[in-house]
Amino acid sequence: MAANRASVTIADVARRAGVSPATVSRVMNGRFAGDPEVAERVRDAATALSYAPSPLARSLALGQTQAIAFVVPDLANPAFQSVLAGLSKTAARDGYRVLVADSGESPSDEPLLAAEIRRRTDAIVLCAPRMPEEQLLDLADRLQPLVLINRVATQVASPSLSIDYRTGIYAIARHLYELGHRHLAYVYGPERSASNAYREAGLSDFSDEHPDVRVDRVPAGAGSDDGRAAAGDVRQSGATAALAFNDLVAIGLIGGLRELGVSVPDDISVTGFDDIPLAQYVAPALTTASVPHADLGVVAWRRMHALLRGEEPGHDVVFQPRLELRDSSAAPRA
Repeated sequence: MAANRASVTIADVARRAGVSPATVSRVMNGRFAGDPEVAERVRDAATALSYAPSPLARSLALGQTQAIAFVVPDLANPAFQSVLAGLSKTAARDGYRVLVADSGESPSDEPLLAAEIRRRTDAIVLCAPRMPEEQLLDLADRLQPLVLINRVATQVASPSLSIDYRTGIYAIARHLYELGHRHLAYVYGPERSASNAYREAGLSDFSDEHPDVRVDRVPAGAGSDDGRAAAGDVRQSGATAALAFNDLVAIGLIGGLRELGVSVPDDISVTGFDDIPLAQYVAPALTTASVPHADLGVVAWRRMHALLRGEEPGHDVVFQPRLELRDSSAAPRA
């Protein structure tokens, strides 16, 4: 009768196979380069005893954790949740877990946080759009294998997956222009954010090509409370349409404007960016730039898995947003 699996040790398998425990370890971890008959004898002994090495012991023996890290600025943001879902589900199919670290929108904490979680994992997917470029360059070598999300860093020798925020915000501005809006307000995100800088560049492109349009800048942030707090400044600006940094800011802005007695889109149009699941269910449904965040997570794992296997990870990817027209944007009142 086979021994109880929980009580069987590597020493039991070694005794039955007539080899050392070290040989059993190498066979079970796929690192045995000796006589195939010895390896077969070890596997037969393990099968007879219903022995299987514990995942923890195997990780320690191989110097691997079968886990990767995912660092994000704010996991409460549904966009990052979608990236995580795509990343973790795809990694799980290859036997890897994903450990998450949230910097709480604090760029100063990201370098230490990333370095700490990297020590506990085999690799890291870093989504740190607020981290200064010089810090990222200083940190990158210590984090390898590394995949970057939401930013392009040409001096970092790692795959990067980014979103064309510049083109996306331009498309939103053009949509509003075609509706007849000539006075816009950009409710901007964290000033140190790389993705905010790309949006600013897209609006600058639009302004250069449409000199008859005025674009005011209204400070906000990345969350719904930031959008709500900006409502008064948006109303005071006199703009007929507001482009929010992201969907969360847009949703908060719509709520804040409603509290001030301002109707969307009758008095002012509001647009977002990301197309989080809630965007199509708020009232009014949000016009936004849709980003395939779950696909971004899937591709991030594929790049990472290639790095872990010592393979060429493939080219960098820039995802193109798709304009989703809904009820929150309309022609301005005459």
